[in-house]
Amino acid sequence: MEPASIALTGITLVAAIVNGALGYGFSSITVPVALLFLTARVLNPALVPIEVALNAGVLWVNRRSIPKVWRRMLPIVAALGPGIAAGTTLVSFVEPSWLKLLTYVTLVPLILLQAAGFRRPIRSERSAGVAFGAGLGVIYSVTTISGPPLAVALNNQGLAQQEFRAALGIIRLTESTLTAIAYLLAGLYSRDSMALLLPILPSIVVGIPIGAQLIRRIRPEMFRRVCMSFDAWIVGFGLSSVLRQLRIVDGRAAYLVFVAVALIDVWLLVRFFWRLRLAGADESMAA
Repeated sequence: MEPASIALTGITLVAAIVNGALGYGFSSITVPVALLFLTARVLNPALVPIEVALNAGVLWVNRRSIPKVWRRMLPIVAALGPGIAAGTTLVSFVEPSWLKLLTYVTLVPLILLQAAGFRRPIRSERSAGVAFGAGLGVIYSVTTISGPPLAVALNNQGLAQQEFRAALGIIRLTESTLTAIAYLLAGLYSRDSMALLLPILPSIVVGIPIGAQLIRRIRPEMFRRVCMSFDAWIVGFGLSSVLRQLRIVDGRAAYLVFVAVALIDVWLLVRFFWRLRLAGADESMAA
């Protein structure tokens, strides 16, 4: 196997474990790393059909909660189409390096907001859902990533765990299916993209069951937070690299962005574990 294929196998194995544990996260882990040596125009068409299958599986596992959440998700789902059409146009015509920049710039604040535990319930779900769905369609079709913004939005709405996963499944299956169709109509599928399936598929077959077993043995919130920390560092490094590549920031100064993201994430990580420790101490005293 070529070095790129070996790297992609390892990356997607880790991503599949995360997806098996949390019900999302495959693209969130895969894309920031893979974009360091692949272009979005080659990578995205390989990932989207896989995402269709993964999201269908998540929805099937949580199908009993679908009646509780599907009406609330309709405004988001209805607005995905126009956003996906706009995002697919960007993928078709924008230069690959600028697509990488757009991807990293979009992801950095979303990941840090999620890491910070941002909570602000949306009161007008219907009107906010339409705007959110259109933006989500653009983000997903350009990056194949929607886990961070969805987690930030849905975690604020008081959904139980199974309802949260069912809502994720409804939205993500819709967006991945519509994006797969949009990519087909735009002629984005290529031999190079399909060749990436060979190193990716075995990782998924192995990684998903491992993740499903792993999450039963560790605290989900701790696992999720460590995954976000990994994401933040990779996205920060990728953003610095592409800023240097495009000569927006010259030389080593570009990596100050990576340093800034890393420092913010370290502070958020320390704060998270400190609060976890205090909560554990309170539980011990109560017992």
